[in-house]
Amino acid sequence: MNFEQARYNMIEQQIRPWEVLNEDVLDLLFVVKREEFVPAAYRSLAFADVEIPLGHDACMLAPKIEAHALQALRVRKSDKVLEIGAGSGYMAALLAAHAEHVWSVEIVPQLAEQARATLRRMDIGNVTVETGDAASGWPAHMPYDVIMVSGSLPVLPPQLTAQLKIGGRLFAVIGEAPAMQARLITRMTESSYQDIALFETVTTALINAPQPARFIF
Repeated sequence: MNFEQARYNMIEQQIRPWEVLNEDVLDLLFVVKREEFVPAAYRSLAFADVEIPLGHDACMLAPKIEAHALQALRVRKSDKVLEIGAGSGYMAALLAAHAEHVWSVEIVPQLAEQARATLRRMDIGNVTVETGDAASGWPAHMPYDVIMVSGSLPVLPPQLTAQLKIGGRLFAVIGEAPAMQARLITRMTESSYQDIALFETVTTALINAPQPARFIF
């Protein structure tokens, strides 16, 4: 398989037409080798417009969602980033390219160890993969400039947005199939947030994601 041609096709045929036009983001997708983070059995699908199974009920996000998140979050070199759901480690690697440090939290110990190993092999030193359940936040290193939720949430827990600095940005896909929205939430003051709906999509939920209250009849 010609990975470089496939990577080019992914960027020019999937991502750029989907209104990801930030050249820094597009350039980064050429540099960080997605195929190195994909399980061997799915390597031929590394650049396809699909979620890639990682086992343990986890998936890599589709490439265009990863790219849209990077464009929306506008990560800066001074930013401290929380990623919820390390998965393969690929999204952490993308975030790390523009951040000061990324804490990527994975609930499945086997996936956390695989992500650590791949990031080490790729010589990416400003990511710390921690094992735990961060679906409702990860206060250990708060406040954060950026929070990336690498999986959907049926509802957005308020304690998660409370871990943002003022001016901090959070990207998450929120809702339940078939009605999910990718949203960018920016903390404006101690008590106010800007919430922008970016696009509609459907993606796999985080393991142990908080559930909405249900009426019982």
